[in-house]
Amino acid sequence: MRAPDTESLRAPAGTPRPRAWRTQAPVVGVVAFGGAVGATARYAMSLWLPVQPGGFPWATFWTNVVGCAVIGVFMVVITDVWAAHRLVRPFFGTGVLGGFTTFSTYAVDIQRLMDGGHPRTGLAYLAATLIAALTAVWLAAAATRRVLKRRQT
Repeated sequence: MRAPDTESLRAPAGTPRPRAWRTQAPVVGVVAFGGAVGATARYAMSLWLPVQPGGFPWATFWTNVVGCAVIGVFMVVITDVWAAHRLVRPFFGTGVLGGFTTFSTYAVDIQRLMDGGHPRTGLAYLAATLIAALTAVWLAAAATRRVLKRRQT
């Protein structure tokens, strides 16, 4: 197989160029700052609700459930109500809530429980987190829409 000629890879004349790095720098900055805020809040939650070996990881569970509920409210507000500044969604949605919620820790917690001889706790945690997180985002979005609808009438 032969590589294509570089001439055939060039965009046709008049095609808009991709955004320069300098236009993306503010987005990267607010995501990084928001991520630091969210991760700090998650760490505080883990200190507040420490997990015992083999125990149910309540801090991670509640972090993910609360984070999903806030995502439900936030997405309704910025899509249905408020024409947010272009940096609000990357800062709060991707940064703060992305740094706060932690589905990677959720996966590690499940593996630790399974490897540590606590399969029932691990499976209960696996199912409970998924069900609670999905329910939280759905209920929060539905409740937010209902509250906003009442205010409009």
